[in-house]
Amino acid sequence: MVIIIVLFGGMMWWSSRKTRKQQKETQDFRKNLQPGEEVITIGGVIGKVVSVDPQYEEIVLDSEGSLMRFTFRAIHKAYTRPAFIPDSEVDEQGNPLPEATGESSDEVSPTPSDSTSSSAESVSSAESGTPGTDSDPADGTTPSSASVPNEADAR
Repeated sequence: MVIIIVLFGGMMWWSSRKTRKQQKETQDFRKNLQPGEEVITIGGVIGKVVSVDPQYEEIVLDSEGSLMRFTFRAIHKAYTRPAFIPDSEVDEQGNPLPEATGESSDEVSPTPSDSTSSSAESVSSAESGTPGTDSDPADGTTPSSASVPNEADAR
């Protein structure tokens, strides 16, 4: 029984030591913030530090032209933009393809834009229908834009 209590106490001490170390690192990071650094808040707002007020523990962030004021506790970590590599440039294991196959990626790149244009065409064709109208149950046709009254017909 004594061994179990000692092990339990040791695990609690180890856990609290680890937590205190992590809290100290976070506190030091927040105190050493300088204007120009990119950070992310606990709410997910990404912005550049504009000013730091250590007296009131406040920080002002610029996020795409919007200035916002936060407390130090709201700053989560430094922000680094993740690298993006398209699937067409990596093999099955996620390793980059050799430069010799870089020419094939040019052939592949028009394909996504083609799918984008086809999806844009489907959206535009869906938008071309008159909103709020259903097909005519008698003949199964949809009303055309000519059947919708316009300003000229109203006069």
